[in-house]
Amino acid sequence: MAERTFAIGDIHGELGQLMTLLSRLPRLDVTDTLVFLGDYVDRGPQSKQVVEYLRRLPQRVRAKVVTLRGNHEDAWLHVRRERWPGFVRPPSHGCLAAYRSFVGRAPPEKDEHATPEEQEAFESGSFFPPDVVGWFESLPYWYEDAHALYVHAGLPKRATGGFSHPSELPYPPSAVLWVRDEDFFRNYRGKRVVFGHTRTEFLPPELSSFTPEDPKDLWSYENVVGIDTGCGNGGFLTALELPSLAVYESR
Repeated sequence: MAERTFAIGDIHGELGQLMTLLSRLPRLDVTDTLVFLGDYVDRGPQSKQVVEYLRRLPQRVRAKVVTLRGNHEDAWLHVRRERWPGFVRPPSHGCLAAYRSFVGRAPPEKDEHATPEEQEAFESGSFFPPDVVGWFESLPYWYEDAHALYVHAGLPKRATGGFSHPSELPYPPSAVLWVRDEDFFRNYRGKRVVFGHTRTEFLPPELSSFTPEDPKDLWSYENVVGIDTGCGNGGFLTALELPSLAVYESR
């Protein structure tokens, strides 16, 4: 029995890249686990379809499926509670693409903003169906197995030194969705942590032991592995198999 874990990076509405990547994984069995690191929506053209596919995936594969919460899912829940123009309005966040996907309209052009007619539903997040909101709310913040700890963004610092395990944080441990700290990338030591959120091209290139000549590829240093290779931002989708550390890509 294999007992493998396949960690998959930020998808950001790119259903085609998700399907390509999954087709390149080895045959899965009941002892395997697929761990998705969050950020299923925004930027790419098919946020709705990605969510639908992931919600059906546990019935389609023999492996266990874990879908973690990303900061984009977390942000949309915040938007629905009390609005957050600073998150939804910047075109670089790709939120309009998610809105257009869920309402069945064509994806926005580069730097396009919501029309006045779209503004209310878009900025309130009311376009998300209740079942999708419930799914966002159900997404766990982290996952751990014998091979690694899996979080969307990273681990925050302890006041007393070192970095906090998610179980040590007050609930909800939102820091593991949002933190972006070079100290974590450079100085964390402990059980391996696999994370997304920060695109690998922005991680310290001189530290990576995996194709250091390609800064947009998977990033691996000591006990931390970054696998957000820019899917939805002109890049591709990456999966890391554990414990073998085999790498699979959609490109």
